[in-house]
Amino acid sequence: MRGIEGKYTLILQVVVIVILVIHGGVSEGSELVYNYYETTCPFVEDIVRNEMMNIFVADATAPAAFLRLLFHDCQVQACDASILLASRDSEIHASRNLGIRKLEAINQIKSRLEATCPGQVSCADIIALAAKNSVALSGGPFFRIPLGRKDSNSSSSIQADAHLPSTSITVDQLLSIFAAKGMNIEETVAILGAHTLGAAHCVNVVDRLYKPKPTDHMDLQLQIAIRAACPNTVSVTNTTLIPNDVTPTIFDTAYYLGVLTGRGLFSIDSSISTDPRTVVIASQFAVDRNYFFRTFSSAFIKLSSANVLTGNMGQVRKQCNRVN
Repeated sequence: MRGIEGKYTLILQVVVIVILVIHGGVSEGSELVYNYYETTCPFVEDIVRNEMMNIFVADATAPAAFLRLLFHDCQVQACDASILLASRDSEIHASRNLGIRKLEAINQIKSRLEATCPGQVSCADIIALAAKNSVALSGGPFFRIPLGRKDSNSSSSIQADAHLPSTSITVDQLLSIFAAKGMNIEETVAILGAHTLGAAHCVNVVDRLYKPKPTDHMDLQLQIAIRAACPNTVSVTNTTLIPNDVTPTIFDTAYYLGVLTGRGLFSIDSSISTDPRTVVIASQFAVDRNYFFRTFSSAFIKLSSANVLTGNMGQVRKQCNRVN
C-alpha cells in the first residue's frame, strides 16, 4: 500500500508542477503574452490609453518624452522600470539621462491602475504601454505588444552611463547594440525613426559643430540654426531644445527626409545617410510610410521584449519610484 501511495503522491506532485508552470506559479521561464492581464486587469490598456489621451491634450510634446523614457529604460538591464527608482545613485541621475521627463505621469497612471487592479500591473508594462500609445497618438502605427514584464529591484547611474549609447556612435556600434535585442538592420534603422518625435539638447549636438568629423554631412542652414541656439562648445545651460525634424510632434517620415538631405541632428543620423548598408533602407522609409510603420512596429516589440524580467524574476511595485 505504501508503494502505491508513494506512486500516487509522486504523480500528484508532477501534476501540480505542470499546472503551476502552465499558469505561472513556477515562472522563471515565463514569457510575455498578449493576454497577460485578461483575468487580473482586463481593462489595463483602455485605462492607460485614456490617461495618455488626457496627458497628450495637455502637452503635445509628451509622446516624445514617453518614447525616450522607454528607450532609456530598455537599454540598461532591460525594460524593467529601473529608470523610475529614486535614490542618489539611480539611473535617472546618469548624465546620459539628461532631460528625461514624465516620470510623474507614469506614477499617475500607476495610481489609477492600483485603484482598479491593485498589485497587478507592473511599472515596466506601464512604460511600454505609454510609449506604444505615444506613437499611435502622434499619428504613428497602432500595434499590440505582449505584456507581463516585472519591475527590477535595483538601479544604477553607473550602469546607465555605461550602457546608454551616445548620439555619436558609429553605424557598426548601432547595429551591434540592436542586434543584441534581436533586431535586423531594417528594424535598427526603423527604431532610429523615433527621432521623428521631440527635440535635442545642445550638449548632444554641439560636437558636430565644433569638433566635426570629416565624413559628417550637415546642411548649412541646419548649422546656422544650431550655432544660433547653441553658441558655446560647452553648453552653459541645457534648457535650449532643437527640434529633431520639421514635424517634432508628429510621428511620420520627415526624420528620414531630413537625414537624407543633411538635416539630421545627431552624428548617427548623418552616418546612416552615408553608410551603404543603411542609406538604402532610410531612403525607402522616406518615401514609403507603411513600410516604415510596419518595420518600426516590429522593432518596438523586439526592443521592449528583450531580456525582460518575468514571473518570479522581479516584482510588481506598488509605487513606481521605490521597491516594495
